[in-house]
Amino acid sequence: MEAEKSCGVCPLAETMEVIGSKWKPLILFHLREGAERSGVLQRQVKGITNKMFTQSIRELEADGLVVRKMYPVVPPKVEYMLSMRGKSLLPILEQLDQWGREVLLAEQV
Repeated sequence: MEAEKSCGVCPLAETMEVIGSKWKPLILFHLREGAERSGVLQRQVKGITNKMFTQSIRELEADGLVVRKMYPVVPPKVEYMLSMRGKSLLPILEQLDQWGREVLLAEQV
C-alpha cells in the first residue's frame, strides 16, 4: 500500500481504466470459450451498438487484452480472441458472473 501512495498509482484505478466500461467485461467474458467472429461476438453482447462494439473491441486490442486475426478472404473474415493478458482476467470475470448469479437468486426469494 505504501508504494501505491508514494508513486500515486492506484492499481484498481488502472484496472478500471482498462476494463471499466459497461461493454468491455462482457466482450471479454464472451471470448472465454475461444476465438469468435466479429459479427457473432457483437450479437452475443446484447444491447451493444455497432459504434460501441467497434470502439470497445479496438480499445481492448490496444490494451493488449484481445488479439485480432484477419483472414485474407473475400468477404473479409475477422476473429477476435483473448490474449494471455486477457485470459488472466478470466478468474475475476467468472467471480463477478457468479456474484451476479447469487444476487439474482437472492432477489427471487
